[in-house]
Amino acid sequence: MKEKKAGLLFIDELFASRLPLLIWVSIVYIGTILLQFLKDPQILSSSIFTGLFTVHILLHWNSYRITNKQFWFYFSAQAILIYLCAILMPQGYQAVLMGLLPVLIAQSLGFSFRIKRIVFVALISIILFFDSSLTVGDTDELIVFMPLFVLMLVIVLAYTLLFFQQVRERLRIQNFLHDLKEAHKKVEELTLANERQRMARDLHDTLAQGVAGLIMQLEAADAHMTKGNTERSQEIVRQSMKQARTTLAEARRAIDNLRAKSASEIDFREAVDYETQHFGEATGIVVTMDFKLTRRLSRVMMEHSLHIIKEGLTNIARHARADKVWITLSDQNERLFIEIRDNGLGFNTDAIGKDAGHYGLLGIQERVRLIGGELKVRSSSAGTSIQVETSLSEGDPT
Repeated sequence: MKEKKAGLLFIDELFASRLPLLIWVSIVYIGTILLQFLKDPQILSSSIFTGLFTVHILLHWNSYRITNKQFWFYFSAQAILIYLCAILMPQGYQAVLMGLLPVLIAQSLGFSFRIKRIVFVALISIILFFDSSLTVGDTDELIVFMPLFVLMLVIVLAYTLLFFQQVRERLRIQNFLHDLKEAHKKVEELTLANERQRMARDLHDTLAQGVAGLIMQLEAADAHMTKGNTERSQEIVRQSMKQARTTLAEARRAIDNLRAKSASEIDFREAVDYETQHFGEATGIVVTMDFKLTRRLSRVMMEHSLHIIKEGLTNIARHARADKVWITLSDQNERLFIEIRDNGLGFNTDAIGKDAGHYGLLGIQERVRLIGGELKVRSSSAGTSIQVETSLSEGDPT
């Protein structure tokens, strides 16, 4: 199967442009006619030669339609036409044989490059050249032109072999790239699946620990109430209410993350608006959104982009001490651009990954790497800018 694909690709590469072939056979035709008319003009022979030569060109022109089962019929028909053209032009037969046979050999080998076929085609070509030369010429001409023809035959076979090996190597690389692409897709799927499992574990731990803490506090409050220590009981109840609100907020945040990941279709604009609105309400920081996406992002791109924005906002809330945030999303020239900018205190970018307070940027770096993008972080006393740029996958317009 691979050999057949390689042969078809070989033919496509060798005869993709029909203009060079047409120019070459035209030169052979003109050269043959000139050689014949300079020595022995024969109108009838020239007319028949022109007709046979036209049929030969038409077969070459439609050779891409020939299947491997029709190869021997095609090769035989072309060989007979070349032989007849050479016989009809006794003064120019050398141009016919040396101009057309190598092209036929190269084309024939492209259908199936097998050692037996190489040997057989080469032998048939030599016999054809030998027979036609003796029929219309003499032994002296055969001695002169036979070595030249054999040399051309060797060159054609060597070139065809080298070219065919290159085609096979190209097919092998294409198959390797296809397998690599499939493996990359599976890695992305596994990465998303692992993240869902991690979020599920976080949700379980959040609820379990929160509820367990509430039970312990309520049991303590009940014990104090039994002893008549109402003041201490009320204090524990207030702490329990505060912890319940915290647990509920964390649970809702985890559930939202899970729902966003499990939804069959994600409205990216709505998801970003929700995150920015929630961030503004929780922190009091003013968020300005500039949304200029004109294409629909792939599922993987949407999920990673949304988490990059969420992580960026979380870092601002924890460390930046900013009161304004600007978020920009745009696409241009098949590239996606994301920028998260604040007017906070800034930080030392050389400490990314080293400072215990900025591990969130490592998560952003990892997500940018997964979507094949580039991350730039700039920070000063005037604020911090996180810029992400990556190529866009094919998608429908939003």
